[in-house]
Amino acid sequence: MYMAWSTITRPICHSTPQAHTETCRYGDGVPTVLLVRHGRTTANASGVLAGWLPGVNLDEVGREQADAVGRRLREAGLAPVRLVSSPLPRCVETAERILAFGEAQADADAEAGTEAGGIPLDVDERLGECRYGAWTGRPLAELAKEPLWRVVQDHPSAAAFPPGEGESAGMPGESIAAMSARAVAAIREIDAQVAAAHGPEAIWVAVSHGDVIKAILADAAGTHLDLFQRIVVDPASVSVVRFTSTRPFVVRTNDIGGSLAGLVPPAAAASGDAAVGGGAGADAGPGGGAVDEPVSASS
Repeated sequence: MYMAWSTITRPICHSTPQAHTETCRYGDGVPTVLLVRHGRTTANASGVLAGWLPGVNLDEVGREQADAVGRRLREAGLAPVRLVSSPLPRCVETAERILAFGEAQADADAEAGTEAGGIPLDVDERLGECRYGAWTGRPLAELAKEPLWRVVQDHPSAAAFPPGEGESAGMPGESIAAMSARAVAAIREIDAQVAAAHGPEAIWVAVSHGDVIKAILADAAGTHLDLFQRIVVDPASVSVVRFTSTRPFVVRTNDIGGSLAGLVPPAAAASGDAAVGGGAGADAGPGGGAVDEPVSASS
């Protein structure tokens, strides 16, 4: 059936084309969620799949990256009403550093006599990393030789990680589909809570992991999970989604707010494989998680 172009491109923020103006953004009238990946970790830099491995913290670069996100929010005049994080230390530390800049702004506002208040840091296990089970703590170069690697790359909706054994004993396995389902449910549920508590113009932040954010973005874009490896989510990047009653709008993805130097093609030809877990980022530098196998970095 033929549909007029003006009909199929009509923004959902207004019921008629006449009501829509040039100043209206897609998805106005609903909260905005900023999906922030944690800053770079020691595991990212060394090319190890961290998963739920304990003791994985931000390295010096990662701490600077997390501070930069907080600084960018403050400089943009954005005041999140809620901040929710994965329970893993690398995300909690990233969230705390983002909050520190918000608290500094709140103190400045208080001194100026303006109303302001800090926001608590909430933790939601559903935003935690995929449970990689037996893959936890292993080098990506080694994992790339596993038969499961090709499933993760080419048909991730069918990929399920086996329970840990040996050094990874006690680490439960999880399917990528199960990870996606819990993360998407969490984001949509919290977004609805934010809308009810703070109104349609509210902004909130979720701090999570590379593969988790990729799954959320794939869902928001209406993309099958089998294609989520096409999405790139670097450390400390900001991706933005607005969930409307009709459809989500993916407003921004993988925004690191810095130099475009990371777009320069690498000297070595890329394999086309996605970095399981999200990778160490374009600014990792020499040895920044790169390996000789067709893998680029870690989770």
